[in-house]
Amino acid sequence: MENSTFAFYFDLTVFVNIGHYYFLAFIFCLLLYCFIVSANLFMILVIFRHRILHEPMYIFIAFLSVNSLYGSVGFFPRFLMDLLSDTHLISRPACFTQIYIIYTYGSYEMTILSIMAYDRYVAVCEPLHYHRKMTPTTVRRLVAFAWFCPAFVVATCLYLTIRLPLCGNLIPKVYCTIWKVAKLSCVDTSINNIVGLLMTTLTVILPLIYVLYTYLRIILVCRRSSAEFKSKVFETCLPHTISFITYSVTIFSDVALSRFEIEKVSPVFAIILSLEFVTIPPVLNPIVYGLKLPEIRRHIVKMLPISKPFS
Repeated sequence: MENSTFAFYFDLTVFVNIGHYYFLAFIFCLLLYCFIVSANLFMILVIFRHRILHEPMYIFIAFLSVNSLYGSVGFFPRFLMDLLSDTHLISRPACFTQIYIIYTYGSYEMTILSIMAYDRYVAVCEPLHYHRKMTPTTVRRLVAFAWFCPAFVVATCLYLTIRLPLCGNLIPKVYCTIWKVAKLSCVDTSINNIVGLLMTTLTVILPLIYVLYTYLRIILVCRRSSAEFKSKVFETCLPHTISFITYSVTIFSDVALSRFEIEKVSPVFAIILSLEFVTIPPVLNPIVYGLKLPEIRRHIVKMLPISKPFS
Protein backbone atom coordinates (compact mmCIF):
# COMPACT_ATOMS: atom_id res chain seq x y z
CA MET A 1 0.00 0.00 0.00
CA GLU A 2 2.92 2.40 0.64
CA ASN A 3 3.78 2.44 -3.06
CA SER A 4 0.36 3.75 -4.08
CA THR A 5 1.92 7.22 -4.58
CA PHE A 6 3.16 5.93 -7.94
CA ALA A 7 -0.42 6.32 -9.16
CA PHE A 8 -0.12 10.14 -9.46
CA TYR A 9 1.51 9.54 -12.85
CA PHE A 10 1.51 6.60 -15.20
CA ASP A 11 4.32 5.67 -17.57
CA LEU A 12 3.33 4.37 -21.03
CA THR A 13 6.13 1.90 -21.73
CA VAL A 14 5.42 0.45 -25.19
CA PHE A 15 6.92 3.32 -27.19
CA VAL A 16 9.90 2.01 -29.17
CA ASN A 17 13.09 4.01 -29.56
CA ILE A 18 13.32 4.59 -33.32
CA GLY A 19 15.73 7.52 -33.19
CA HIS A 20 15.31 10.15 -35.89
CA TYR A 21 12.39 8.19 -37.39
CA TYR A 22 10.21 9.60 -34.60
CA PHE A 23 9.83 12.78 -36.63
CA LEU A 24 8.68 10.85 -39.71
CA ALA A 25 6.26 8.87 -37.55
CA PHE A 26 4.97 12.16 -36.13
CA ILE A 27 4.40 13.63 -39.60
CA PHE A 28 2.62 10.49 -40.79
CA CYS A 29 0.34 10.34 -37.72
CA LEU A 30 -0.36 14.08 -37.94
CA LEU A 31 -1.40 13.72 -41.59
CA LEU A 32 -3.51 10.71 -40.64
CA TYR A 33 -5.20 12.71 -37.89
CA CYS A 34 -5.85 15.62 -40.28
CA PHE A 35 -7.38 13.22 -42.81
CA ILE A 36 -9.66 11.66 -40.17
CA VAL A 37 -10.88 15.06 -39.01
CA SER A 38 -11.38 16.53 -42.48
CA ALA A 39 -12.96 13.42 -44.03
CA ASN A 40 -15.43 12.88 -41.21
CA LEU A 41 -16.31 16.58 -40.97
CA PHE A 42 -16.91 16.60 -44.72
CA MET A 43 -19.15 13.53 -44.43
CA ILE A 44 -21.21 15.22 -41.68
CA LEU A 45 -21.46 18.41 -43.75
CA VAL A 46 -22.65 16.54 -46.86
CA ILE A 47 -25.35 14.65 -44.96
CA PHE A 48 -26.76 17.57 -42.99
CA ARG A 49 -26.54 20.05 -45.87
CA HIS A 50 -28.74 18.05 -48.25
CA ARG A 51 -32.31 17.41 -47.19
CA ILE A 52 -32.58 14.29 -49.38
CA LEU A 53 -30.00 12.66 -47.07
CA HIS A 54 -32.06 13.32 -43.95
CA GLU A 55 -33.05 9.66 -43.81
CA PRO A 56 -32.31 7.30 -40.88
CA MET A 57 -29.54 5.42 -42.71
CA TYR A 58 -27.61 8.61 -43.53
CA ILE A 59 -28.24 10.17 -40.12
CA PHE A 60 -26.69 7.10 -38.48
CA ILE A 61 -23.71 7.40 -40.83
CA ALA A 62 -23.30 11.02 -39.71
CA PHE A 63 -23.29 9.92 -36.07
CA LEU A 64 -20.67 7.31 -36.96
CA SER A 65 -18.50 10.17 -38.26
CA VAL A 66 -19.19 12.20 -35.10
CA ASN A 67 -17.97 9.25 -33.05
CA SER A 68 -14.84 8.97 -35.20
CA LEU A 69 -14.05 12.61 -34.46
CA TYR A 70 -14.72 12.05 -30.76
CA GLY A 71 -12.42 9.03 -30.51
CA SER A 72 -9.66 10.64 -32.58
CA VAL A 73 -9.64 13.81 -30.46
CA GLY A 74 -9.37 11.62 -27.36
CA PHE A 75 -6.33 9.76 -28.70
CA PHE A 76 -4.26 11.60 -31.31
CA PRO A 77 -3.27 14.88 -29.56
CA ARG A 78 -1.75 12.99 -26.64
CA PHE A 79 -0.19 10.35 -28.92
CA LEU A 80 1.41 13.03 -31.12
CA MET A 81 2.90 14.68 -28.03
CA ASP A 82 4.34 11.33 -26.92
CA LEU A 83 5.99 10.80 -30.30
CA LEU A 84 8.04 13.98 -29.82
CA SER A 85 8.79 13.37 -26.13
CA ASP A 86 11.56 11.38 -24.49
CA THR A 87 9.32 10.56 -21.54
CA HIS A 88 5.79 9.22 -21.73
CA LEU A 89 4.31 10.12 -18.36
CA ILE A 90 0.61 10.85 -18.17
CA SER A 91 -1.14 12.28 -15.10
CA ARG A 92 -3.79 10.31 -13.27
CA PRO A 93 -6.70 12.63 -14.32
CA ALA A 94 -5.50 12.69 -17.95
CA CYS A 95 -5.14 8.89 -17.97
CA PHE A 96 -8.66 8.27 -16.68
CA THR A 97 -10.09 10.90 -19.04
CA GLN A 98 -8.39 9.18 -21.94
CA ILE A 99 -9.74 5.82 -20.79
CA TYR A 100 -13.28 7.17 -20.67
CA ILE A 101 -13.09 8.74 -24.13
CA ILE A 102 -11.49 5.75 -25.85
CA TYR A 103 -13.75 3.17 -24.19
CA THR A 104 -16.92 5.13 -24.89
CA TYR A 105 -15.72 5.67 -28.47
CA GLY A 106 -15.35 1.92 -28.90
CA SER A 107 -18.72 1.21 -27.30
CA TYR A 108 -20.47 3.90 -29.32
CA GLU A 109 -19.07 2.45 -32.53
CA MET A 110 -20.61 -0.94 -31.85
CA THR A 111 -23.98 0.39 -30.67
CA ILE A 112 -24.26 2.71 -33.68
CA LEU A 113 -23.43 -0.17 -36.01
CA SER A 114 -26.16 -2.15 -34.22
CA ILE A 115 -28.87 0.43 -34.80
CA MET A 116 -27.70 0.74 -38.39
CA ALA A 117 -28.16 -3.03 -38.70
CA TYR A 118 -31.69 -2.65 -37.31
CA ASP A 119 -32.41 0.06 -39.88
CA ARG A 120 -31.24 -2.18 -42.73
CA TYR A 121 -33.20 -5.11 -41.28
CA VAL A 122 -36.46 -3.14 -41.28
CA ALA A 123 -35.76 -1.71 -44.76
CA VAL A 124 -35.13 -5.16 -46.27
CA CYS A 125 -37.34 -7.50 -44.26
CA GLU A 126 -40.28 -5.17 -43.52
CA PRO A 127 -40.19 -2.53 -46.27
CA LEU A 128 -43.92 -1.75 -46.09
CA HIS A 129 -43.58 -0.85 -42.40
CA TYR A 130 -40.27 1.05 -42.71
CA HIS A 131 -41.63 4.61 -42.52
CA ARG A 132 -43.98 3.64 -39.70
CA LYS A 133 -41.22 2.06 -37.63
CA MET A 134 -38.30 4.38 -38.45
CA THR A 135 -39.96 7.65 -37.52
CA PRO A 136 -37.93 10.72 -36.41
CA THR A 137 -38.93 9.92 -32.82
CA THR A 138 -37.66 6.35 -33.17
CA VAL A 139 -34.40 7.58 -34.67
CA ARG A 140 -33.88 10.01 -31.77
CA ARG A 141 -34.57 7.26 -29.23
CA LEU A 142 -32.17 4.85 -30.92
CA VAL A 143 -29.42 7.47 -31.05
CA ALA A 144 -30.02 8.39 -27.39
CA PHE A 145 -29.78 4.72 -26.42
CA ALA A 146 -26.60 4.30 -28.47
CA TRP A 147 -24.98 7.22 -26.61
CA PHE A 148 -26.25 7.00 -23.03
CA CYS A 149 -26.12 3.26 -22.39
CA PRO A 150 -22.36 2.87 -23.16
CA ALA A 151 -21.59 6.14 -21.34
CA PHE A 152 -23.21 4.83 -18.14
CA VAL A 153 -21.65 1.36 -18.37
CA VAL A 154 -18.13 2.69 -19.02
CA ALA A 155 -18.48 5.30 -16.26
CA THR A 156 -19.41 2.57 -13.77
CA CYS A 157 -16.45 0.42 -14.74
CA LEU A 158 -14.09 3.40 -14.65
CA TYR A 159 -15.34 4.49 -11.22
CA LEU A 160 -14.46 1.08 -9.77
CA THR A 161 -10.99 1.35 -11.33
CA ILE A 162 -10.35 4.88 -9.99
CA ARG A 163 -11.09 3.64 -6.44
CA LEU A 164 -8.36 0.97 -6.58
CA PRO A 165 -5.16 1.58 -4.58
CA LEU A 166 -2.27 1.06 -6.99
CA CYS A 167 1.21 -0.35 -6.36
CA GLY A 168 2.85 0.64 -9.63
CA ASN A 169 2.69 3.06 -12.53
CA LEU A 170 3.87 1.19 -15.63
CA ILE A 171 1.25 0.74 -18.38
CA PRO A 172 2.52 -1.34 -21.34
CA LYS A 173 0.35 0.42 -23.95
CA VAL A 174 0.48 3.60 -26.03
CA TYR A 175 -2.65 4.80 -24.23
CA CYS A 176 -4.32 4.12 -20.89
CA THR A 177 -6.68 1.15 -20.52
CA ILE A 178 -8.83 -0.05 -17.64
CA TRP A 179 -7.40 -3.56 -17.63
CA LYS A 180 -3.76 -2.42 -17.50
CA VAL A 181 -4.49 0.04 -14.66
CA ALA A 182 -6.44 -2.61 -12.73
CA LYS A 183 -3.45 -4.98 -12.97
CA LEU A 184 -1.45 -2.43 -10.93
CA SER A 185 -3.88 -2.77 -8.01
CA CYS A 186 -2.64 -3.66 -4.54
CA VAL A 187 -5.94 -5.39 -3.72
CA ASP A 188 -8.20 -8.03 -5.22
CA THR A 189 -9.94 -6.92 -8.45
CA SER A 190 -12.59 -9.63 -8.75
CA ILE A 191 -15.44 -7.11 -8.72
CA ASN A 192 -13.71 -5.07 -11.41
CA ASN A 193 -13.27 -8.18 -13.53
CA ILE A 194 -16.96 -9.05 -13.21
CA VAL A 195 -18.07 -5.52 -14.08
CA GLY A 196 -15.57 -5.41 -16.95
CA LEU A 197 -16.96 -8.67 -18.31
CA LEU A 198 -20.47 -7.24 -17.98
CA MET A 199 -19.38 -4.08 -19.82
CA THR A 200 -17.87 -6.15 -22.64
CA THR A 201 -21.05 -8.22 -22.87
CA LEU A 202 -23.38 -5.20 -23.01
CA THR A 203 -21.35 -3.01 -25.34
CA VAL A 204 -19.62 -5.55 -27.59
CA ILE A 205 -20.91 -9.12 -27.44
CA LEU A 206 -24.69 -8.46 -27.43
CA PRO A 207 -24.49 -5.87 -30.25
CA LEU A 208 -22.26 -8.28 -32.18
CA ILE A 209 -24.80 -11.10 -31.82
CA TYR A 210 -27.64 -8.77 -32.81
CA VAL A 211 -25.87 -7.58 -35.97
CA LEU A 212 -25.16 -11.18 -36.99
CA TYR A 213 -28.83 -12.06 -36.36
CA THR A 214 -30.13 -9.18 -38.52
CA TYR A 215 -27.83 -10.12 -41.39
CA LEU A 216 -28.93 -13.73 -41.17
CA ARG A 217 -32.54 -12.55 -41.56
CA ILE A 218 -31.56 -10.29 -44.47
CA ILE A 219 -29.77 -13.17 -46.22
CA LEU A 220 -32.83 -15.41 -45.81
CA VAL A 221 -35.05 -12.73 -47.38
CA CYS A 222 -32.63 -12.18 -50.26
CA ARG A 223 -32.57 -15.89 -51.08
CA ARG A 224 -36.25 -15.69 -52.06
CA SER A 225 -36.00 -12.38 -53.93
CA SER A 226 -35.18 -11.25 -57.44
CA ALA A 227 -31.69 -10.48 -58.72
CA GLU A 228 -32.52 -6.76 -58.89
CA PHE A 229 -33.63 -6.74 -55.25
CA LYS A 230 -30.49 -8.60 -54.19
CA SER A 231 -28.34 -6.09 -56.06
CA LYS A 232 -30.01 -3.15 -54.32
CA VAL A 233 -29.68 -4.78 -50.89
CA PHE A 234 -26.02 -5.57 -51.57
CA GLU A 235 -25.37 -1.96 -52.57
CA THR A 236 -26.86 -0.50 -49.40
CA CYS A 237 -25.63 -3.15 -46.94
CA LEU A 238 -22.05 -3.58 -48.20
CA PRO A 239 -20.62 -0.42 -46.57
CA HIS A 240 -22.14 -1.36 -43.21
CA THR A 241 -20.82 -4.91 -43.55
CA ILE A 242 -17.30 -3.62 -44.28
CA SER A 243 -17.43 -1.25 -41.30
CA PHE A 244 -18.75 -3.96 -39.01
CA ILE A 245 -16.15 -6.56 -40.01
CA THR A 246 -13.30 -4.05 -39.82
CA TYR A 247 -14.32 -2.81 -36.40
CA SER A 248 -14.88 -6.34 -35.07
CA VAL A 249 -11.38 -7.39 -36.14
CA THR A 250 -9.72 -4.29 -34.67
CA ILE A 251 -11.54 -4.48 -31.33
CA PHE A 252 -10.83 -8.21 -31.06
CA SER A 253 -7.12 -7.47 -31.67
CA ASP A 254 -7.13 -4.78 -28.98
CA VAL A 255 -8.95 -6.96 -26.42
CA ALA A 256 -6.62 -9.88 -27.15
CA LEU A 257 -3.59 -7.60 -26.75
CA SER A 258 -4.89 -6.34 -23.40
CA ARG A 259 -5.17 -9.88 -22.04
CA PHE A 260 -1.70 -11.05 -23.17
CA GLU A 261 1.58 -10.35 -21.44
CA ILE A 262 2.85 -7.49 -23.58
CA GLU A 263 6.48 -8.33 -22.81
CA LYS A 264 6.10 -11.53 -24.86
CA VAL A 265 4.95 -9.59 -27.95
CA SER A 266 7.11 -7.54 -30.32
CA PRO A 267 6.81 -3.85 -29.29
CA VAL A 268 6.26 -2.77 -32.90
CA PHE A 269 3.54 -5.40 -33.33
CA ALA A 270 1.93 -4.31 -30.04
CA ILE A 271 1.87 -0.68 -31.17
CA ILE A 272 0.31 -1.62 -34.52
CA LEU A 273 -2.43 -3.64 -32.82
CA SER A 274 -3.10 -0.78 -30.41
CA LEU A 275 -3.33 1.78 -33.21
CA GLU A 276 -5.70 -0.33 -35.34
CA PHE A 277 -8.56 0.17 -32.93
CA VAL A 278 -8.39 3.99 -32.93
CA THR A 279 -7.24 4.65 -36.50
CA ILE A 280 -8.65 2.17 -39.03
CA PRO A 281 -12.43 2.63 -38.42
CA PRO A 282 -12.24 6.48 -38.44
CA VAL A 283 -10.21 6.37 -41.66
CA LEU A 284 -12.21 3.66 -43.39
CA ASN A 285 -15.79 4.73 -42.57
CA PRO A 286 -15.94 8.00 -44.58
CA ILE A 287 -14.15 6.34 -47.51
CA VAL A 288 -16.45 3.32 -47.60
CA TYR A 289 -19.72 5.22 -47.18
CA GLY A 290 -18.60 8.06 -49.43
CA LEU A 291 -17.65 5.76 -52.30
CA LYS A 292 -20.18 2.94 -51.99
CA LEU A 293 -23.48 4.74 -51.35
CA PRO A 294 -24.65 6.43 -54.61
CA GLU A 295 -26.61 9.26 -52.95
CA ILE A 296 -23.69 10.32 -50.76
CA ARG A 297 -21.19 9.91 -53.60
CA ARG A 298 -23.30 12.06 -55.91
CA HIS A 299 -23.50 14.93 -53.43
CA ILE A 300 -19.80 14.65 -52.57
CA VAL A 301 -18.91 15.01 -56.25
CA LYS A 302 -21.17 18.06 -56.54
CA MET A 303 -19.44 19.74 -53.59
CA LEU A 304 -15.90 19.13 -54.86
CA PRO A 305 -14.28 22.09 -56.65
CA ILE A 306 -13.10 19.87 -59.51
CA SER A 307 -16.72 19.05 -60.36
CA LYS A 308 -17.48 22.69 -61.21
CA PRO A 309 -16.77 23.75 -64.82
CA PHE A 310 -14.34 26.58 -65.43
CA SER A 311 -16.03 29.85 -66.33
